[in-house]
Amino acid sequence: MSKSVPDFGPLLRSAERSAVHLEMHDSYAVESEAEEFALWQSAGRRWEGGRAEAYWRPWTDLVAETVARGVEVRRARVVSEPVSEYIRFEHAATDWNVGAGERVAWLPRRLASDLALPGNDFWLIDDRAVRFNLFAGDGSLVDPDYTEDPRTVAMCADAFAAVWERAIPHAEFVLQSP
Repeated sequence: MSKSVPDFGPLLRSAERSAVHLEMHDSYAVESEAEEFALWQSAGRRWEGGRAEAYWRPWTDLVAETVARGVEVRRARVVSEPVSEYIRFEHAATDWNVGAGERVAWLPRRLASDLALPGNDFWLIDDRAVRFNLFAGDGSLVDPDYTEDPRTVAMCADAFAAVWERAIPHAEFVLQSP
């Protein structure tokens, strides 16, 4: 893996054809989301007015800009069922992703048992580069990793394709009650 990890915004802006993201955790403790997650919970799992839209705007603007250049942006999430409170939060927020042009699908973990998946979440850009998102045991984000190694790129491309083939489109994925 490379020690030089490009910043995410410029990396996504470098995409010419595709940018795909595989998420496999049931909970994340990303500092920048903590307040929004708490507000969403305290509001009865609902978004409060324009505050949430403003919170998601930097991401949705970046996705919309990327999609407008003809880049296909897809995200697949492998989740346990019943889903965690955090996945409920992500599911509720996904309408912003979709509205920006990102295609999102969900794969129940029980349907992924026979798939070979990498050890970390990742972004794969144009089947040429992988940026791994690394997390500590408590779910907090740690320094990412990056590679253009053809074997690793191919492994991530295969893993994403296998998940995407089985995944349920966001509009059809219904959360099970606990």
